[in-house]
Amino acid sequence: MPYVSNEEAKAAVQDRAGLPTSQGHFTKLIDSDMFHSFLRSKITVVAAIGTLILFLLAFLAPWIAPHNPFDLASISILDARVPPVWMEYSDPRFLLGTDDQGRDLLSGIFYGMRISLIVGFCSVIAAAVIGISLGLVAGYMGGRVDAIIMRIADVQLTFPAILIALLIDGVAAGIFGGLDREIFAFYILIVSLALSFWVQYARTVRGSTMVEKNKEYVQAARVIGIPSVIIMARHILPNVMGPVMVIATINLALAIVTESSLSFLGVGMPPTQPSLGTLIAIGNDFLYSGEWWIAIFPGLALALLVLNVNLLGDWLRDALNPKLR
Repeated sequence: MPYVSNEEAKAAVQDRAGLPTSQGHFTKLIDSDMFHSFLRSKITVVAAIGTLILFLLAFLAPWIAPHNPFDLASISILDARVPPVWMEYSDPRFLLGTDDQGRDLLSGIFYGMRISLIVGFCSVIAAAVIGISLGLVAGYMGGRVDAIIMRIADVQLTFPAILIALLIDGVAAGIFGGLDREIFAFYILIVSLALSFWVQYARTVRGSTMVEKNKEYVQAARVIGIPSVIIMARHILPNVMGPVMVIATINLALAIVTESSLSFLGVGMPPTQPSLGTLIAIGNDFLYSGEWWIAIFPGLALALLVLNVNLLGDWLRDALNPKLR
């Protein structure tokens, strides 16, 4: 590297910090070009509106749901398996009918979607923290540290995410076998999903970090004695966040699907705290006996939620790709 004085190095770092926000991948999210690209895509606009509506229905469930499916005092077994309002023998109190315990299905979908989204968001955040941290360290440090982290990631990539989640859930069940599983199911599920999805973040951030660390502003920061941790967190991290946002958006849909799959298999959320997967699993037992609505409506809600989030993720991936702009 050519000789750089301390004054020149400080100026380079300050200039880098003062560059327009549109030159960083992360800050391109508010760039006007992306905004116009968003408005030009009708499918993306519809997906954004649909996602917003579903999110509002989920997180405002305690205030807008017709009934509280967790309030045992308001649930009667006599109301079990009531069909939707447009069918014979229906009850106007239950627009989409009830499940096998007499819980309002529409309210159950709102609350179940809320649980699925909370699990999805928490697991994505946890996976991103783990993956970004390991990716920054691997890409910046290189050498043996990089080799160890990437070999661990390569080994994990050979197993499907749901299989890893099942393995972690089984290990947790063995460790906390004497405790009430329903209390810890939520946290075990988040840890299982986070440890299943961190690899994608780590590999992406590692590749971007290896490019960024050879640029002049990082070399200038090294010359003036800025610690490596600060260089990674303050200077490199903001410039590798563009791909991370795309992965996080797509992984949110994958986390919701994986959580629903685990709940459907009986190792996710318990029936007393039903997510969309739990509701589908409950309805599956009655699908061939004529009570199709117990499984179909939660399944449709899950499909709509995942589809809308995936469409937003696809648009974000294309919008952040300079070759397609």
